[in-house]
Amino acid sequence: MKSNLNIAVSIIEDDAPAREIFVDWIRRAPGFQCVSQHDSCEDAVSKLPPGKPAVVLVDINLPGKNGIECVRQLKPLLPQTQFVMLTVYEDVNHIFEALAVGASGYLLKQTPRTELLAALKDVHAGGSPMSSNIARKVVQSFQHFEPQADESANLSPREHEVLELLARGYLYKEISDSLNISVATVNTYIRRIYEKLHVRSRGQAVAKLGHFNIRR
Repeated sequence: MKSNLNIAVSIIEDDAPAREIFVDWIRRAPGFQCVSQHDSCEDAVSKLPPGKPAVVLVDINLPGKNGIECVRQLKPLLPQTQFVMLTVYEDVNHIFEALAVGASGYLLKQTPRTELLAALKDVHAGGSPMSSNIARKVVQSFQHFEPQADESANLSPREHEVLELLARGYLYKEISDSLNISVATVNTYIRRIYEKLHVRSRGQAVAKLGHFNIRR
């Protein structure tokens, strides 16, 4: 049965000492197997997919392409794999951007070993583990939006298309190519979307979109 199999874990972390700690934690834990470790998004994208790990721990603050971009590239290649962000950031923008591109969990780097291992089991079983501080910020974000009307109704059909692509983690250039419009036009649409939704970032816009969809 699935519960008797080792959970295959890959780690993407550029800080060598931190990476070694996580690798050691997983290798010594019954029921887990560390199948690969990577120090950059580029290395992970080129080498990680064939191993098809069940769970990937991703540092959000990678050099070059960051952890959010890394998950955005890997998730389509590994649709059954669960991605958990490891981070020092607690701001809502990073949280929602990571979730929007396919992350299933969001843990602070200071998470103790026992809690991290429990989170890996949780996400493997279908859960969405989050450090308590992170979960509180997510709840507060939705509570902040609760009294507001569905401002997304004010968006034009094209603005809805742009927002949906933003929510799927597309970069501005990719939105431009997908909709056959210029990057400058994409910027104009996004500025209008932010104004109509009364937000200042992609993460806040995606959060509102998800909130409105839930309420429908």
